[in-house]
Amino acid sequence: MSTKVPNIKLKIDPRDLKIQTFTVEKLLEPLIIQVTTLVNCPQNPSNKKKGRSKRARVLLASVEEATWNLLDKGEKIAKEAVVFKEDLQAALADVRKESQALKVSAEAFTSDPCYLPRRQAVVQAARSLLAAVTRLLILADMVDVAYLLQHLTVFQRTFESLRSVSSKSDLQKTYQKFQKDLENLDCLAYKRQQ
Repeated sequence: MSTKVPNIKLKIDPRDLKIQTFTVEKLLEPLIIQVTTLVNCPQNPSNKKKGRSKRARVLLASVEEATWNLLDKGEKIAKEAVVFKEDLQAALADVRKESQALKVSAEAFTSDPCYLPRRQAVVQAARSLLAAVTRLLILADMVDVAYLLQHLTVFQRTFESLRSVSSKSDLQKTYQKFQKDLENLDCLAYKRQQ
């Protein structure tokens, strides 16, 4: 198999990200739920201090856990990736940075949950984290597609070589390779569907 790396440049605008695959939706669901919970809180909470919010701490812990799980998977993908390696590393760094920013703003928010500017800062940090995570997932998906296309190219070459065989032994060898390539491609396509 060829290890030729395609030269592809990415132009991703976080404002135009649209989640269109079920897998990406499912991976983002825990973060989306947590961000939605933060956003749907009342805009003008009472001025009466009620103490520290335990729910905000639990919410922050669950967002952090979901983010670290995602970072673990992203780091594994980045180690194995042949294409988009630098972009994946940059996306991972961006997710780490946005996660830290959310943690800082959320800690300030939990100390005074009634202060509207702190709530707005948490919501903005959560949205930034969500955009960074989405970019990471899109890149991971692109790596998967590039890997699948690479195997498709190998399969196509083997298929084309079937046409040019001249002897029965060459035909058997090429057909066996064709069969292995087809099984490999079928397995990768099945994994992709899952």
